[in-house]
Amino acid sequence: MHNFKELKIWQDSKNLVIDIYKKTENFPKEEIFGLTNQIRRSAVSIPSNIAEGCGRNSDKDLIRFIDIANGSSFELETQLIIAHELGYVDEEDFRYFDDKLSEIQKMNYGFRNNLINKTN
Repeated sequence: MHNFKELKIWQDSKNLVIDIYKKTENFPKEEIFGLTNQIRRSAVSIPSNIAEGCGRNSDKDLIRFIDIANGSSFELETQLIIAHELGYVDEEDFRYFDDKLSEIQKMNYGFRNNLINKTN
């Protein structure tokens, strides 16, 4: 078992969720059950799956949850592209989120590869 709170990948992805929530507060009200909800859910899924995987009994299980978290990061990336193209996210915020997601995705892959090498 890993202490998820000590993992930089969990800390960074949790902080991204806070930023996402703050940014989506300004989305149009008609998007509350659409894009706003989808963006928030995929963002929350990233640190949540990392934490859940850390609570499992094996690195193999953790790897599976890291993969799910990574999938959620790409889902979030897609939704932010759409929000940007709709004008809900300005260029500066979009670049910020895109950079943060790229960092998280790289950390995800690195963490996953370390776990795979450890189990082999």
